[in-house]
Amino acid sequence: MRQQEREKERKGKNSTQKDMAVGSSSSFAEQSSQPPPYLSPSPNKAPGGWRAVKYILGNETFEKLASMSLIANMTVYLKTKYNMDGMLVVNVINIWSGCSNITSIAGALVSDTYLGRFRTLLFGSISSLLGMATMTLTAGVPELRPPTCTDETNCIEPKSWQMGILFAGLALMAIGAGGIRPCNIAFGADQFDTTTKKGRAQLESFFNWWYFTFTLALVIALTGVVYIQTNISWIIGFAIPAGCLCLSIVIFIIGHHAYIIVKPQGSVFVEMVKVITAAIRKSGLTASGHSFYDPDLHESGSKLSRTKRFSCLDKAAIISDQSELDDQGKPKNDWRLCSVQQVENLKMLIGMMPVWIAGIGCFITMDQQGTIGILQAIQTTKRIGSSFQVPPGWMGLSSMIALAIWIFIYEKIWVPQTRRITGKAKRLSMTQRINIGIVIAIACSLVAAVIEKERRAAALKQGSFESSMSILLLLPQFALSGLVEAFAAVALMEFLTTQLPESMRTVAGAIFFVSLSLASYLNSILVNIVYKMTRKGGKSPWLGGHDLNKNKLENFYYLVAGIGALNFLYFNLFARRFLIVARSDKRESENQQNNEERMLEVA
Repeated sequence: MRQQEREKERKGKNSTQKDMAVGSSSSFAEQSSQPPPYLSPSPNKAPGGWRAVKYILGNETFEKLASMSLIANMTVYLKTKYNMDGMLVVNVINIWSGCSNITSIAGALVSDTYLGRFRTLLFGSISSLLGMATMTLTAGVPELRPPTCTDETNCIEPKSWQMGILFAGLALMAIGAGGIRPCNIAFGADQFDTTTKKGRAQLESFFNWWYFTFTLALVIALTGVVYIQTNISWIIGFAIPAGCLCLSIVIFIIGHHAYIIVKPQGSVFVEMVKVITAAIRKSGLTASGHSFYDPDLHESGSKLSRTKRFSCLDKAAIISDQSELDDQGKPKNDWRLCSVQQVENLKMLIGMMPVWIAGIGCFITMDQQGTIGILQAIQTTKRIGSSFQVPPGWMGLSSMIALAIWIFIYEKIWVPQTRRITGKAKRLSMTQRINIGIVIAIACSLVAAVIEKERRAAALKQGSFESSMSILLLLPQFALSGLVEAFAAVALMEFLTTQLPESMRTVAGAIFFVSLSLASYLNSILVNIVYKMTRKGGKSPWLGGHDLNKNKLENFYYLVAGIGALNFLYFNLFARRFLIVARSDKRESENQQNNEERMLEVA
């Protein structure tokens, strides 16, 4: 009954919705009092579903191809073209990567409050395109870079204004990433009706196919792009990603007619601050003898019931006096009185933090292979056969191949076979996948340590900068890094997106990328602490400088493996309980909603 009423209302407002989809941002403010409709520019076919997702996946594929073409080889570019030593390269890459992810919070705020996900994605893509154009200029104009090193001990450092132009390009790409990353998954999730069992199943498959499609395209394309950058021309190698991003924007715009575009409904981050402020103001109150402000929802989505955990926040919803409400029963001051729904939204987010922290521990290992692992690759024998040179940036491809192979096996072999044998598709639980991801992260660091010890020993034996060890021996540690992402990263993204209410999907995307950001920052802090501590007394540091052969990098990897072991204990002894509680609260909320719908149907 409720779905039929929504469908009639949506069809009746179709012409108004078209204007809203293409109008100025001020039109959103003018209509903010109405229930947030789905904007459907196409009157002939229902928007959303896989019809819309094919454009989103196409856009995401080319956008990731463009961004990863730069990220995969940025370590090599800064090392060889800007003459940066190992410590500076690691710090620049980690800080840039961290900023690219931390801007997701600002992107989510702008998306939820002003622009909506569609426009935020579009403007973010344009900013990234400008950043890539700037990077292409640094490759094409020699004056924008320092002279090439004559040898490893005679390198001219870049000038301040040269670094300024480089950082401007990186900043534009970071700003663009802030608009893209919190919205792309959420915008894809908007295309499915998660109030139905079919919609939830489609959404779960979307997460895996989202990773699979762009990863497969990257494996095919990055082999050529990175090879061109390293062995042919950095100018052409940077121009290709810029062209791919331009194509990504075109595909995204073409698919506009098929999208479900939801109006911005206000920032959840502001709502959270309101809840905390109201709870502090009423810290002296007790729940006994008072009622709670719990109005019905005026928008689509699940209504959350009040839970007992983090009960101190419940005070934000206590009606201490009827004068707090106006004639329509709404709060006069929403910084003093919040709804139960607002309080429960914050509770759910806080309850996810322990699991989120465990994910950060896994991402530190992934992050290191993109910087320190590439520095290892630079100092190996890259020749295969008589003349072919393997670009160091290709090492990241083994991560993507491992990720794609596992997702294909899981979706196309594991799930169908378990359905055929047991009559029900048996999927790995989130707890199982996160645990497997943590174990693989530990194994990745241990394997990297063993391989680095062999690489350095071979280089010192022959007294050369490059080791006689083949670059192909680094493939296992990069492949394990990809499996960490396949298990832990996919599970964490699914956990955040499915457990939070629909109105908080952009927040889920932002939180996921903030975890990547914190992993980058923590990795940079860890690297600098280890460097300063291990070089005391004139000893050889574990890492740092222009030559890894003078370091003891394997000790750093052993340290990271130890941190991973602590993360494993933390997750299983503490954090996994919050994973179970979150799922329990979600089922309780869904059961309550289903009961309400049955009562309406009977009435």
